[in-house]
Amino acid sequence: MISLVIPIYNEEEIIGRLIDEITAAMDRLGPNAAIGAWEAIFVDDGSTDQTLPLLLERRRQDSRVVVLQLSRNWGHQAAISAGLSQSRGDAVIVMDGDMQDPPSLIPNLLAAWQSGARVVVAQRSSRGERWLNKALFRAFYFVLGKVSDYPIPLNAGIFGLLDRQAVNAVNQLNERNRYLPGLRAWIGFTTEVVLYDRPMRAGGRPKQSFTRLVRYAFDAIFSFSYKPLRFSLVMGVGTALFSMFFAVVLVSARIRGVGILGGPVVMGYTSTIVSILFLGGIQLIGIGILGEYLGRIYDEVKRRPLYLVERVYGPPAKEQVTDVYHLD
Repeated sequence: MISLVIPIYNEEEIIGRLIDEITAAMDRLGPNAAIGAWEAIFVDDGSTDQTLPLLLERRRQDSRVVVLQLSRNWGHQAAISAGLSQSRGDAVIVMDGDMQDPPSLIPNLLAAWQSGARVVVAQRSSRGERWLNKALFRAFYFVLGKVSDYPIPLNAGIFGLLDRQAVNAVNQLNERNRYLPGLRAWIGFTTEVVLYDRPMRAGGRPKQSFTRLVRYAFDAIFSFSYKPLRFSLVMGVGTALFSMFFAVVLVSARIRGVGILGGPVVMGYTSTIVSILFLGGIQLIGIGILGEYLGRIYDEVKRRPLYLVERVYGPPAKEQVTDVYHLD
């Protein structure tokens, strides 16, 4: 059995087309692919448009469509975690609901899984984005590749496949600030990469704001690397050494009665202000890095649930509408 997990937020313009393409891709596999039943779990992450009614209508037409309604908008990664907890498949395909993760690639992911891979990563060989977005994503992946303490496949989002063993491993990870590509790499297991060209959105506007993307990038960097802390230590040591060297230069110049560059002695203002601003900037950088880690520690010790599920529509054994509860 194959499960698909698709987080959805305000995608009324394309949800019907997305379901049609997923259904067509799965039905095209046929019995020759040794694939039995399948389910598509759509996690409604607090949509405010007609996305949920449209999903429920498709659920009435096709029992393979499962709808997981969250109590509010919990965020992209929390919605994925909810879908993974609900999934029943021997393999689980995770993909975005904006159709930039093409359903036509599903047979390639399944073929890699059937060849022995426990984790299959869909890596983008090109992106259908504007030049500014491409530049920002390229910069993010460059930084992530340099600072990550684990070998995380770059230029790859959530799109990919997890074997049941890998899904169970990810479900055991209870951290609140989640970055699925990093968790997927951290658990290990045999991994294969499938390349694809990422198209533009099929319709509507991107639902991830710039602020959320920045926070997502910070989660990726600070959740899988101690290098920022080491960087602040190195900056502190470097600043101390530079300050001692600069102090020797100033004292030597003052004893000789000349300025630093051989000119007349200028009493005090510039060197004092520059030193204060430089040292203050280094201290603020260090405090900011510590703040990022402390904020994540604060989220962890509160132990609040990662998400709350309001209702589950399907699968047949769970068809009844449930009361509010949480999965973690």
